[in-house]
Order: sequence, then C-alpha cells, then structure tokens
Amino acid sequence: MANSVLRYVPGPLAVGLLVALLPAPSSRADEPLYVKNLSPVTGLLGLPSQRAADSEARGMFTAAVHSSAANIYVRDGNATEFLNLDGEVLRFALDLRYGLADNWDLQLEVPWLEQSGGHLDKLIDNWHDLWGMPDGGRSDVPRDLLNYQYASPDGGFLLDSSDSGLGDITLALNYAFYRGKEGVASLGLGYKFGTGDDGQFLGSGGDDQFIALRFSGAHLSGLPLRWHGQLGYLRAGDSDLLQGFQEQNLWFAGLALDWLVSENWSLLAQLDSNAAPTDSQL
Repeated sequence: MANSVLRYVPGPLAVGLLVALLPAPSSRADEPLYVKNLSPVTGLLGLPSQRAADSEARGMFTAAVHSSAANIYVRDGNATEFLNLDGEVLRFALDLRYGLADNWDLQLEVPWLEQSGGHLDKLIDNWHDLWGMPDGGRSDVPRDLLNYQYASPDGGFLLDSSDSGLGDITLALNYAFYRGKEGVASLGLGYKFGTGDDGQFLGSGGDDQFIALRFSGAHLSGLPLRWHGQLGYLRAGDSDLLQGFQEQNLWFAGLALDWLVSENWSLLAQLDSNAAPTDSQL
C-alpha cells in the first residue's frame, strides 16, 4: 500500500486538521491517514502518526510506503528571538509491520528526507494572488530558497544548504489489550533512534521514547462511521540542534473519523496535535 500527502505549511503548527476523500484501501483497511508534522523542527522528533488500534494477525507481514511534502514559510521575531523558516520538505517512509503473536505486532519505520528550497513557491504565490489572500510576506523574498534560522540568547540553528538522506528510524510495539463488539483499544511503546544527520535537519540528533494509548471503533448509531484516536507522551532525547531551548516532555493526540460513503470510497476527517518542542515565545 502506498499513499501521499502534499501540504502547504505556513509555519510550525501545533494543530493540524485534514479532510480527504480517498479510495477505500484493499489492505490495512479502517486505518487513519498516515500524517507527520513536517515542520522543520517538530518533524524530526519521534512523534508517532495515528494508526488503527488493532494489531496485525499472528505471522502476518505487511508493508507500506508513505510520501509527503510540505512547503514552509514563516518569519517572526521579538526583542530577544528571531525565526525564519523558508524551505520545502520531502519525506518518504517505509512502514513494516509483523504480527508477533495474538494481539501483538512490531512496527518498523525507515524514513528518507530531503530538505531543499523546493519548487512550489511560484505555485503558492500564484494561488494567493488569484484569491487575494495574505501570504505572510513570502512574496517579498526570493523563491525556492532554503533558510532555516533561529537565534536567541539560549541558542539557535542555521541551515541554508540542501541535503537528503536517511532519517531517524523508529521501532514500536503494539498490544491490543481490549477487544469488544464495536471496538479495539491498544497500547503502543516506541523508540526512535537518532540515525539521521541533525546538522542537515534529517534527524533530531537524539533518541526518543513514546507511549501511546489508541482506540478504534464503529460509531454506535449504526451509521457507516468508524473512529480512531490516540493520546500519548514522548520523552525527547537530548538534541544538539535544540540545545539550550529544547522541551523534552511532550504530549501528542489525534482523532480521526472515517465515513464509508460507498463500497469503494471513504471520507475521512482527521485532527492531529502535539506540544511545542522548543521553549520559545514565537
């Protein structure tokens, strides 16, 4: 199974809402969308995407490839801080799952990232011009440049050269501890290894651990609706990239509603949120 997500990200958002009309998948049915926060800093942490609470069947092996892209521009500052995020992120992820035993599965995610100036600035500028929308100042700067910059008395970072490569690999264990007539609840434990180059914003430079409580279930009204949700905690490892202004105790949450509008099509609305990974007033 493969999927893709293309997003315009005006800044490092803590909350994202996505609505999509999708073909009903033939495998990994009843799954929420695979969505990652691709903000340059938050996207490097081990915050897990939503998944169905149910585990893979014993001995079952599944594989999926996910792709997503985000075009980013934000410029902000105050008396002590300055932030400029201008660039484009392209991310692919190989997602492997194996059913270890009844109600248990193991999940391995291997990402590949590219940080660059991208090619979408002209398209986005034209879209803003067409509808007379404010653009946050992005039309005042040259197009297709890469510049991630943050400066404060506590520290900062700078990236102005494109690069690509292996990201931070995540290994997770999922246990479906409850099964009822209308739903499943599970507990997930995960570890993100600092395998990506933090100097090129391909990884955070630290090892993260997370715990997540997930549920999936049918809507009690009898309508063709299915809910998914997760709530969890992530302990971010020490990151040289964020040294001096890093927040290490982060919560994350998500909720998805899947409506099977026909045998082959599904309408899905999904909300994802997480705590900010930096101690900043911006």
